[in-house]
Amino acid sequence: MHSEAPAAADPRPTPHTRPDPGECCNSGCDPCVFDLYAEEVTRYRAALAAWEARHAQPVEHEGEPGKKR
Repeated sequence: MHSEAPAAADPRPTPHTRPDPGECCNSGCDPCVFDLYAEEVTRYRAALAAWEARHAQPVEHEGEPGKKR
């Protein structure tokens, strides 16, 4: 029996919204909102790669079901 529940329990990660240019106060904050965003992008890319690996579909050769390339 096949169920769609696992996909719902493991949704694809979604990227964060890039800060608007006006959200930076140009005061040299450490960290700046753009530094925080860059860290979020790095975490998102890692989470997306892990999610894609978990949801990868095996590639089959012609005439050989179940064999990966």
